[in-house]
Amino acid sequence: MPSWKYSVLLDPDTTAIAAGRDLRISYKAAVEILREIRGLKVDKAEKLLEDVIEKRRPIPFRRFHGKVGHRKGEGFGPGRYPVKAAKYILKVLKEAKANAEYKGLDVTKLWIVHAAAHKGTKIRKYKPRAFGRATPFFQQLVHVEIGVEERT
Repeated sequence: MPSWKYSVLLDPDTTAIAAGRDLRISYKAAVEILREIRGLKVDKAEKLLEDVIEKRRPIPFRRFHGKVGHRKGEGFGPGRYPVKAAKYILKVLKEAKANAEYKGLDVTKLWIVHAAAHKGTKIRKYKPRAFGRATPFFQQLVHVEIGVEERT
């Protein structure tokens, strides 16, 4: 069994952290969603993720924006609705909020100070094709970390 560590050291008195390991979501979508929620209050981030799941608000794709269509809105630019990744990240965010509540922190004053996605292991599979060939179809697993901090 692997022993997991976090990629950041936070003050244990005022912060709480949660991680989702080996998630079957898109790494690109996870990076874009986490960049969008980093620095927000937890309540606003939850609202944003719920809007993405309901396809009311897109996530702007700033790094991975090749051939991504633009969305409605004043100067929005390229964006998508990564519903599956948003569901998993919302679950990790709620776990971080629950960890903060367990520590005795005020959940109405929580801010997201750390949100990162890391590439996990790659599941390698192959589809047999005609004439003895095979086509690979790999799946990249993703680790997601979210750290929240109580601010006054």
